[in-house]
Amino acid sequence: MRLLKQLLPVVAVAFVGGQGAMAVKDNAVLSLVLGLVTAAVAVLVYAWTVRWSERRAPVEVAAEGAVTRTVLGTLIGVGWFAAVIGNIAFNGGYRVEGFGGIAGPVGLFGFMAAASVTEELMFRGVLFRITEERAGTWVALVLTSVLFGLWHMLNPDATLWGAVAIALSAGGALAAVYAATRSLWVPIGLHFGWNFAQGGVFGTAVSGNGENEGLLRGELSGPDLLTGGAFGPEASPPTVLFGVLLTIAFLWLARRRGNLVSRRGGAPAAAASIAR
Repeated sequence: MRLLKQLLPVVAVAFVGGQGAMAVKDNAVLSLVLGLVTAAVAVLVYAWTVRWSERRAPVEVAAEGAVTRTVLGTLIGVGWFAAVIGNIAFNGGYRVEGFGGIAGPVGLFGFMAAASVTEELMFRGVLFRITEERAGTWVALVLTSVLFGLWHMLNPDATLWGAVAIALSAGGALAAVYAATRSLWVPIGLHFGWNFAQGGVFGTAVSGNGENEGLLRGELSGPDLLTGGAFGPEASPPTVLFGVLLTIAFLWLARRRGNLVSRRGGAPAAAASIAR
């Protein structure tokens, strides 16, 4: 089965990298290096499985334009979280108490790079793309959004609402970004920018994984409905609101580019979209 042939090797890389990250979590430099290596290996493994199982070039992770698209996605992700945390702060739920250290953000940079790359390869590169080929864009978007939310139920401080919020916001937005661009680099960048802004910049919890040391020492306070509670701002209403708006915007772009697949066997104009 083509889906398993591509999914299992990437999951294996994610698992090994995750175990390594736990072993070196107290060493910022090793965490950075291991995270970047895990991300690079995951892309190479994904590209190899696509060539092997589909007999085609993996254009969705093409090296040409990778940096530009990743930076673009990162800026979108940082902007999205800045809008969320700004909204929470405006309503009295977040305040900055000073500056944090450097070691925490350095280590988180590597960890978030590995997480964003492996999760996007799994959920958008394999699950969304192959499901879309068989059942269309809408079914693929709903299915992978639900699975993406459930995936985060494995985290230490996971909540049902947190998983639902991620499915409605990030699950939809990341799939829509891929559908619009047909490049995995943009959702990878968005995923990384969102995660790193949360933990590495503003020092909040990321997807129920506990507190982080960011460049800023920030504190969330107030009702969980406003702040997201222990799960972090991803479980806050502003995250869902802005995530849904992003999803709508990128689905509109995907439709305009002719990238929506509505029937079995349909194929979007991937090469043309990536070239834009």
